[in-house]
Amino acid sequence: MTGKQPFEAVVTEHGATVLRVCRAILGPADADDAWSETFLAAMRAYPDLPTGANVEAWLVTIAHRKAIDVTRAAARRAVPVAQTPDDTAAGPADIPGDGLDDDLADAVTRLPAKQKQAVAYHYLAGLPYADIAAIVGGSADAVRRAAADGIATLRRTYLDAAGAASGAGAASGSERRDT
Repeated sequence: MTGKQPFEAVVTEHGATVLRVCRAILGPADADDAWSETFLAAMRAYPDLPTGANVEAWLVTIAHRKAIDVTRAAARRAVPVAQTPDDTAAGPADIPGDGLDDDLADAVTRLPAKQKQAVAYHYLAGLPYADIAAIVGGSADAVRRAAADGIATLRRTYLDAAGAASGAGAASGSERRDT
């Protein structure tokens, strides 16, 4: 007996966290595929994982690499569009029925890569900054700074857009100035 929990229990315990990370990094369209690829790769490597390893950080590392693979593959493909830019009458904000969760996910995907990863891995996966630094490279302080910058950008862009959409735009008349 290896002393490790069965892989099925690992999927049950950490599956939701990995899916949240994949959605934050890739968006909802590619997240399910990246999630599946993550656990297929993890299942092959699980027998060689040391018994005392941090399984959640290991899975997020694999998800990070799968997200890079999906992003690179998408960059090589042509993106079909329903309308050419001259024919576009309404932007995505004008589409009725979009919820704030979709808006937040969209705001996260617009963050620079390091900020998006730091926000997703820390706030969605709950990983400490040192583990995130090991995944994305750099120091824990750099990851902490990227997460703070990402949250600040989300506060500016997402909260301002949400306030304007709900009619609270007049309440935001006093703009905050960061020095």
